[in-house]
Amino acid sequence: MSEVTITRLPEIAHADTVFVAGDWVRPVGGEAHSVVSPATEELLATVALAGPREADAAVAAARTAVDGPWGQASVKDRVDICERFCGLLEARLEQIGVLWAHEAGMPVRYGKTLHRYGAVAAWRSALAVAEDTLQTSDRESPLGSVSVIREPAGVVLGILPYNGPLPSVATKVIPALLAGCAVIVKPAVESSFTMRVVAECAERAGFPAGALSILPAGLEVARQLSADPGVDLVSLTGGPAAAQDILRVTGPRLARTVLELGGKSPALVLDDAPVDQMLRSLVPAATSATGQVCAALSRVIVPEHRRDEIVTALAEAFGKVRIGDPLDPATAIGPLATAEARDRVEGFVARAREAGADVVAGGRRPSGFARGWYYEPTLIANVPADSELAQREVFGPATAVITYRDLEDGIRIANGTGYGLAATIYTADVDRGRAVARRIEAGSVAINTFGPTLTAPYGGRKGSGWGRECGPEGILEFTELKQVLVAPTGKER
Repeated sequence: MSEVTITRLPEIAHADTVFVAGDWVRPVGGEAHSVVSPATEELLATVALAGPREADAAVAAARTAVDGPWGQASVKDRVDICERFCGLLEARLEQIGVLWAHEAGMPVRYGKTLHRYGAVAAWRSALAVAEDTLQTSDRESPLGSVSVIREPAGVVLGILPYNGPLPSVATKVIPALLAGCAVIVKPAVESSFTMRVVAECAERAGFPAGALSILPAGLEVARQLSADPGVDLVSLTGGPAAAQDILRVTGPRLARTVLELGGKSPALVLDDAPVDQMLRSLVPAATSATGQVCAALSRVIVPEHRRDEIVTALAEAFGKVRIGDPLDPATAIGPLATAEARDRVEGFVARAREAGADVVAGGRRPSGFARGWYYEPTLIANVPADSELAQREVFGPATAVITYRDLEDGIRIANGTGYGLAATIYTADVDRGRAVARRIEAGSVAINTFGPTLTAPYGGRKGSGWGRECGPEGILEFTELKQVLVAPTGKER
């Protein structure tokens, strides 16, 4: 991938339409979203949002597609079309990264890495294993031969976040399409530019009508789609409140859900961990995307006797993280995506201070930025394990340092939240790290690096949700199992 050279906002095609069942449609209600730059607070464009009519049309078309040309297509044919779709997306990664920087404040440098090692890796992995994963298996039973078949789960609603729309396409949309589902994507309005490019690539890929719709929309349309009896499965990346809304409306009809609900991921530093090695992954894992990462290492759990050494090293490293224009390839972190997000972070930091914690790095809006929703990477020491900052997801650049007495205490603290999404263990002894990893209550545990990888199954435990994305298991989440029993030849039952 070449270096980013585009700095101006590219022209936004289809700004007044939305992508419904393969066609660009002007919404009936005329609702629109004003896209404001998080870096400059300037109005960039006004884009159309889908309304109730477009949502109804997408569900009806999706049902036709899953019951007909898409759901009945061979796996190979689905792989071929999805591979064409992914190839078109890969050809436009640079443009997508620039649009994402404009509308969500995510640095092009970060987008380049995330899209290559997250999105591209995830969809290439899914494409490679789809045919084997979805094969019918034949077995024998006392009653005769049995074929175990994987069938599409049906119409899928994918609700995507602003902090990783393209990786979410790779982990939700592509696997569901490969499984034979028709997919209605409800992206966050903060990724309206990015998802219009995704829709343009879908249009060119040649999906049958109804197989894929992309409906940027507000909360009411998301609720309408979740409650629609024509939707068989809802896959959400979001917060607990959104998940509870979905469960209230899907529960009565027993519709399936896959929920990725964020985390309060620990970095458990063992007493033998080399500091220099730890900093290489821990600092970006805590600060990238201005902390707006579900799996961000937001709790650093350190031995009491190494507290000063580790806090000093982390504070120095946090102070060197380059804050700036998200369109500058040298920028490490840009602004938060919304003014409300910055206000939320400021509130967490202020309350931690009032409770007696020590802000040892950051903790303020950076100087030199007259406009934009910027906030410095913030490191806060002397944080009690049961405090608000240690228990609640900030979704911003505020990292808590918590001390432990011994390894048992450290594991207790690491597991001592209502979340269970990701974790990292830092140690000089990998075998010891593996043993500790087995005791961590999280869907993903990394040793001496930051995870997860999006080529293996990934998801949460406890309040971080249920279900798995990525890998063969991520495709299987969007299928139903059916057995077909055939009596032995010449016998009837």
